[in-house]
Amino acid sequence: MVYQNYFVILCPNLHFMKTRSIIVFIPAGILLACISVLLGGCQALEKQQQAGAVVELNGHYLYHSTLDSLTLGLSSEDSMRVAQAYIRQWAQDVLLYENAMSRVNERIEEMVSDYRRTLYAQAYEERLVEIRMPKSISDSTVQALYDQMPDRFKLDESIMQGVLVIVSNDAPNVSKLKQWLGKITGKDLEEDAKAATALDDIEKYAYQHANGYELFTDKWLTTTEMMTQIPIARTELESKLKYSNRIEVSDSTKTYILQITDKHMRGEAMPVEYARPDIEKIILNSRRVEFLRKERERLYNEAIQDKKLMFF
Repeated sequence: MVYQNYFVILCPNLHFMKTRSIIVFIPAGILLACISVLLGGCQALEKQQQAGAVVELNGHYLYHSTLDSLTLGLSSEDSMRVAQAYIRQWAQDVLLYENAMSRVNERIEEMVSDYRRTLYAQAYEERLVEIRMPKSISDSTVQALYDQMPDRFKLDESIMQGVLVIVSNDAPNVSKLKQWLGKITGKDLEEDAKAATALDDIEKYAYQHANGYELFTDKWLTTTEMMTQIPIARTELESKLKYSNRIEVSDSTKTYILQITDKHMRGEAMPVEYARPDIEKIILNSRRVEFLRKERERLYNEAIQDKKLMFF
């Protein structure tokens, strides 16, 4: 038998179509068997898609598992209310999506393309910065920027260096401890023999009798950080810090003795080493902008030189 036609076999969401006329010499029985197989496949796929489905809209399916996860633990009445609201929202989203695909698809594809290009460009630039841009910053560079921007690096709160010893109110030889603490008032403790000896005595005492001990002569702590270690209000701490290098606070069980070796008050200029992290960020951000500007310019000039970029 001779069949000349366009064959279209339809089932939900499937379209098998020959796009030109064909001439086939097939016995009728075999042809009918083939058609039955194809239709059976469509029906099987349709049953697979519908298995567990609650709602179908233009070939889109919403399944029980999704609604079950939303209504887990709810009463029957609340489950029904949540499910109905979700189904309505789901259907509206599907309909909006289909309308968008038919009416603004070209614009969406353009936006997706632009976004993809931007993502690739950003990832490439980040990789270039990571591999090729110099990261080291000399002390002289840090100092130069610090000197150029004196008003940029002001303290929002006071900072301090020193020693904190916490002892119980009945601890022995506290007066001796205070004498040792009074000998470590200088900044260069390693060069002061008396201060070094006093530190050794303080550490030995702290090991035997202290409830807490912190030596922070090589790092800056803010008033906020110090307030987490001793029971004192900010205004009182700021006031005591301004006029004294020794701060003592007691509660019902403990005495907190804070010996200051260096300090800078709120509103003063930051010490350069304290400001260094902020300075390095500024320098690296500026360096990054210039590095990427030069890289973009290089790629542009190469494209012209290699005649990849043509002007008409």
